[in-house]
Amino acid sequence: MATTTASKPSLAQKLRGLQGEVVKFGIVGLSGVVVNFAVFWVCINGLGLASVRSNIAATVIAIATNYLGYRYWLYRDRDAASRKREITLFLVYSGIGMLIETGVLGFSVYVLRLDSHYEQLGAKVIGLAVATVFRFVSYRTWVFKAAPDPVELPTQQATGTAGDQGLTAQAELLLATEPVRYAKAD
Repeated sequence: MATTTASKPSLAQKLRGLQGEVVKFGIVGLSGVVVNFAVFWVCINGLGLASVRSNIAATVIAIATNYLGYRYWLYRDRDAASRKREITLFLVYSGIGMLIETGVLGFSVYVLRLDSHYEQLGAKVIGLAVATVFRFVSYRTWVFKAAPDPVELPTQQATGTAGDQGLTAQAELLLATEPVRYAKAD
């Protein structure tokens, strides 16, 4: 199927679409940041936990709340055919983001010796900013993948043979792109 230049969105259109996604990502992320910092502050001051343990606990709780916002608000129109795959990838990329954030915090506390609560919060902000960029790219690219565009089927000709061949080719293409699912044996 040939595409024309008129059917492809321009760079400006892509950026406008991305701008709305970035704003929504920021809103969900900001709610996660509030949860993250609140839990972090309670763990450090209320429970007396070490900063790295507090960060891990806070980030895990924020990851759970963020998934709900991303799946059911921001990326609700994205392909949700395989939730197990989606959740697994979300947890993997969120975990990598947590390692980035915790690494910056740990470096700040244990190498730079910035160990006051406010210095730890500052390190947490820097680590969170770097991890947020990583998460945005990861989530939109690999976790919440866009649903495939519908395939236009060719119209059948009067003889039926050329249209049938086109239809067969389209069906084979659709079957080739479908994920393989195996039935469980009883």
